[in-house]
Amino acid sequence: MTTNNHTYKHYHALIRKIHEYDHHYYVLDEPLIPDADYDAIVREIKAIETAEPSIVAPSSPTQRVGGGLLTQFESIEHAQPMLSLDNVFNEEEL
Repeated sequence: MTTNNHTYKHYHALIRKIHEYDHHYYVLDEPLIPDADYDAIVREIKAIETAEPSIVAPSSPTQRVGGGLLTQFESIEHAQPMLSLDNVFNEEEL
């Protein structure tokens, strides 16, 4: 299947938005959007990648881990591991 130009441009625009939001959230400590809106964009990126695997970009948030972090925070060791719930928004999704 050939990806149409609109899908390709939209996909890359979403990735650019996520990079901007990541920078503001992780580096500047100034979130631009609520977490739920951010997660919705990531879900849209994943849906496009599922439908059009040939356009998956290395810069996609699905292809990388983390980003720049604020240096003002000190590393600590937790008594119990801090596990991700990977975008669980209600009890039914647990």
